[in-house]
Amino acid sequence: MGQLFGTDGVRGLANRDVTAELALDLSVAAAHVLGSRGEFVGHRPRAVVGRDTRISGEFLAASVAAGLASAGVDVLNIGVLPTPAVAYLTASLGVDIGVVLSASHNAMPDNGIKFLARGGHKLDDDLETAIEARIGEEWERPLGGDVGRIRIDPGSAGASYIEHLVGTIDTPLTGLRIAVDCANGAASEVGPAALREAGADVVVINASPDGRNINEKCGSTHPEQLQAAVVASGADLGVAFDGDADRCLAVDASGVLVDGDQIMGVLAVAMRDRGELVEDTLVTTVMSNLGLRLAMRDAGIATVETGVGDRYVLEAMRAAGFSLGGEQSGHIIMARHATTGDGVLTALQLAARVRATGRPLHELAGIVRRLPQTLVNVNGVDKARTDDGVLADAVKRAEDTLGDTGRVLLRPSGTEPLVRVMVEAATQSDADRVAAELAGVVRDRLSL
Repeated sequence: MGQLFGTDGVRGLANRDVTAELALDLSVAAAHVLGSRGEFVGHRPRAVVGRDTRISGEFLAASVAAGLASAGVDVLNIGVLPTPAVAYLTASLGVDIGVVLSASHNAMPDNGIKFLARGGHKLDDDLETAIEARIGEEWERPLGGDVGRIRIDPGSAGASYIEHLVGTIDTPLTGLRIAVDCANGAASEVGPAALREAGADVVVINASPDGRNINEKCGSTHPEQLQAAVVASGADLGVAFDGDADRCLAVDASGVLVDGDQIMGVLAVAMRDRGELVEDTLVTTVMSNLGLRLAMRDAGIATVETGVGDRYVLEAMRAAGFSLGGEQSGHIIMARHATTGDGVLTALQLAARVRATGRPLHELAGIVRRLPQTLVNVNGVDKARTDDGVLADAVKRAEDTLGDTGRVLLRPSGTEPLVRVMVEAATQSDADRVAAELAGVVRDRLSL
């Protein structure tokens, strides 16, 4: 068996790579690993299971619940809710395991399985490795009353999550019109509901999931519909979530996209002003635009850089006690309120900053002057061979050409079979040219 867990759980094509059998076996193994480490001592183990709106999530959630219950774990199936809602409920309900069935921003045919430990945190790498190692092992099954029970949540889980979200802001959103693109995903109900509860006038698009239309030309990966909706409705701003709503991108009143780097810049300054930004430090990844780091330097805010993936941002935050971090893609982690990226939380916090300052979003986001950036995803290549010597030489030549006015980042995707080539430069034409040249070298050298 190859390595199952990537940077964000187990992910692949549903019913081929991510099957009902795998979901059941992983859940049994997870219960065994956590139980053997003493997580269940002194009490009957409990879990919450949630999913996004993909049709495959229905049978996968059933398989996860069956696996956990067969291993003696009581299960609360909370249905369709965002990934951060499952994390929040894992912590607030004091359960031992959280499980999310979602492939986040991926297309509908994919799905994934993500486990959360007590407190709502993603599992450490060593725990995931241990789970893989125990799949299919012989075990003594509980009998009679020792098997787990499965309950279906009546709706209180979503209501509790909304109450938590609205409670994180001190400024009502009264007077703001906000357009919301829910990506036909997990936040289709709770996203607009939370913003309305906070006082906003909400215009909603792509909140009619049918099991097949999640992320389909909408949401944070396709913000064009939101940009048009903001302008057409006269909204003050717009926010777009991805399929599991752990991401949020924004749009200003003119329809201009505000990415995760700019959102982090706005929130970092806001938290600094309130005395909530621990050590005046923001945690970013290597994919964040150089313009963000320059803006934070000018604002007197330090930046700490990690590898790509919100789990690595979170690890750096937890290690040093930092309060804010995230990714250009819109994964924003506010440690005071969440254990993972939370798109709806980000939307509320961003809108509250607009309302509290009385300044439009384009002005607040303007502190981050992004350097031109080009990202090319190269498919059909062996992403394990990015250390190729000829490719390394090509990257070095590109970096020498760009000098201090830009940078190159080449990395394999943690969740998809491709290599990402990212180039920043003083001009867009330079970024496009260098990225195209390097993408060509990647195709030539790493083709399968």
